[in-house]
Amino acid sequence: MDYVSALLPPAVMAVFFIGVIRVIVKTQGGANKAKEDAAVDAALARVEGTRQASATPDS
Repeated sequence: MDYVSALLPPAVMAVFFIGVIRVIVKTQGGANKAKEDAAVDAALARVEGTRQASATPDS
């Protein structure tokens, strides 16, 4: 019976991991894809703007 108690936690973690992966895959695309892409593009533009502003010294 020791082998059951040794294998149970990894088996439970594997089931939860597979569930998380399935949720991630299912939520990709769909109706919210354009909104999510726009949010990512805006965040990247903000970071790039900050990076360019800090790279150019004030004269």
